[in-house]
Amino acid sequence: MVDIMSGKPTAGADEREDRTGQPSQGVAVITGAASGIGKAIAEKMLADGWHVHICDANPQAVEAFNAANPKIGASHADVSDPDQVAALVADVMAKHGRIDILINNAGISGMTAPVETFDQEDWRRTIDININGSFYFVREVVPAMKKAGKGAIINIASTAALFGYPQRTAYATSKWAMLGFTKTLAMELGPQGIRVNAVCPGSVEGPRIDGVIQRDAAQRGRDAADIRRVYESQVSMRKFVRAEDIANMCAFLASDAAAMVSGQIIAVDGHTESLSNPL
Repeated sequence: MVDIMSGKPTAGADEREDRTGQPSQGVAVITGAASGIGKAIAEKMLADGWHVHICDANPQAVEAFNAANPKIGASHADVSDPDQVAALVADVMAKHGRIDILINNAGISGMTAPVETFDQEDWRRTIDININGSFYFVREVVPAMKKAGKGAIINIASTAALFGYPQRTAYATSKWAMLGFTKTLAMELGPQGIRVNAVCPGSVEGPRIDGVIQRDAAQRGRDAADIRRVYESQVSMRKFVRAEDIANMCAFLASDAAAMVSGQIIAVDGHTESLSNPL
């Protein structure tokens, strides 16, 4: 492998072998990655020479991912269940003997509703997946990273963590929590050579944002096309980002080129100006 800045071979790259005996950049675990942003990240990391293992709560999506990506390990796991998280990490460690990169991507949108009618169970589930799941994974992988004296954790937050998001209370709260989680971990783990950063995607083209727009439109009694125009008008570049844009940033943060990048909150969003969504 080569350094992406200098084009020269990466120092120590030949030493990065796992228990499969194959040279690689290292081992990357990506959560919630059978589709969407996570899938794009997994494919980019594989292309860059990493051994990759993903998990997803949707068993059908995992099966389809396995069929399409035979070189990437994939497991069915609910990140909000600490026992399932511990089992998955143990399996990856047993196969590879190391975990160099953790990308906490698993997350759900949560419901769209005024706070006084927000469903308690939806609130709990959104927080459990979006923030508790990331905590469970970090808790499991950090011992191996500390032993190695290096590692990188990338938390996928949202531009909702930089503003606020009316009628998306659970989602926005979970993503603001991710920023505090990131900053604190960067301070705690930096002395052990472990870097921690957060990536804040804007609206990403695909079925997920389409569903959010449809729910927002239904809540407001408006046409979905009107809602989409409002979303796009709040971005300086007047368009949504691609999953590949997020994958490219994660690949950079995982690489040696980002060796001194830690504790950073990085938006990949075309510059979101507001999330107030006035109509």
